[in-house]
Amino acid sequence: MLELRPNCEWCGRDLPPDSTEARICSYECTYCADCVETVLHNVCPTCGGGLSPRPIRPRKAYREHLKLGLKHHPAGKERKQSRWTRDQVDELSAILRDVPPVER
Repeated sequence: MLELRPNCEWCGRDLPPDSTEARICSYECTYCADCVETVLHNVCPTCGGGLSPRPIRPRKAYREHLKLGLKHHPAGKERKQSRWTRDQVDELSAILRDVPPVER
């Protein structure tokens, strides 16, 4: 199950569980759409993979017996910050930004 991190790891912007602006890589690194577009250039600074819209977890359990939804599995609360410097992000982005994620 996805962790649903609460913020953009680059700029710190809040990304609540229903945000359509959240983007994640396959390791759940989380960024806002603006940072993915203007800073990261669709390159995760940690793994080098692409970033996709994060799914939105339903608020309620539509099949209560399965105990799903935010009611039973709330979003994460631990805020994360990227460990990479802007120079490191720019360096990796320059190498991978023109390579489609499926070919990285």
